[in-house]
Amino acid sequence: MTTLDTHELTYTEVDTWVDVLPEAELSTEIGVPALVGNAPVAVFRTWDGELHAVSNLDPKTGASVIARGIVGTRGDVPTVASPLYKHVFDLRTGRCLDDDSLALARYQARVREGVIQVRAAG
Repeated sequence: MTTLDTHELTYTEVDTWVDVLPEAELSTEIGVPALVGNAPVAVFRTWDGELHAVSNLDPKTGASVIARGIVGTRGDVPTVASPLYKHVFDLRTGRCLDDDSLALARYQARVREGVIQVRAAG
């Protein structure tokens, strides 16, 4: 007798990409907040056209403000500065360049059929 696996797939077991906004609506170096699954995410396009997605939560305070941060560079590193304590984060890695104890979660971002998508954690 064969038994069926009745295990239900959970959200984290599925490779899920979430539509965030049309690509044409994302301005260069202006952050956009989005909810990806249960995660608050900030999406950015840097001057070189690269997409970056990091946690929208300031790691020092927990406030959902990173999308309002100032985008720039340190050398050739694309960055965002938190609007609260001005900590600067590497958009490629989420690492804080000012305080090694702080970091932002990093998410994969892509464009599919003119829509920016962010991969849900899991």
